[in-house]
Amino acid sequence: MADINIQRKKSSPSPWILVALAAVVLVGAAYFFLRPDPADEPAGPTPAGMTAAPADTLTPGSPAYEARATPPPADGVADSLALTPETEDYSPATLAAQAATNPAAPNYAANGLQKLTGILVALADRDDLRDPAITEQRDNLTSATNRLGEPNASLRPGFVAAAGLIRAMQQKAYPGLEGAANDLVRLTGQLSGRSATAADQQQNKQFLTQAAAAVRVLSEPAQ
Repeated sequence: MADINIQRKKSSPSPWILVALAAVVLVGAAYFFLRPDPADEPAGPTPAGMTAAPADTLTPGSPAYEARATPPPADGVADSLALTPETEDYSPATLAAQAATNPAAPNYAANGLQKLTGILVALADRDDLRDPAITEQRDNLTSATNRLGEPNASLRPGFVAAAGLIRAMQQKAYPGLEGAANDLVRLTGQLSGRSATAADQQQNKQFLTQAAAAVRVLSEPAQ
């Protein structure tokens, strides 16, 4: 008797499984195409009266980037030193005008010392005033004023160095200025380097006024 080969019929997958797979595919496709673009969403609330800078402007080198990257200037004496010799008018006349203003005004003494330093440094480069002693005093002055941006810096080292440089120039080529130069050096011994009291303010004013008169003479050709 011949054998009959009987094969079992393979069962087809349940239609519910196919439906579930199709639903998963549809949900994934919908999420991919319909999700919001993060670039279109605002970064956060913008303060009243201000507009948010476009994202493409906040790139290195752009004005908006530099404005955000640059820290605000520190308060105090450092603010008065923001001007450079290229933008500030350093002359005996501007120093005298500064000295004549209200000594109680903010940064009065620092602004005056800045002008005085600019004048003296320029004078120290003059051919007839080139001298090792003058160069040393000039370096002392620039070193003292470079530290004015430090917290709680005193103006007194700058005043002392300025008076020392004036006297060195006087000794080099201005014998008639000896008394005024010595008075400035003596006056620095009384200065506190601050402007906290009315006495401090008046001493600062006296020093700058006398210094302005001295540099006016130093700015003229030596006799």
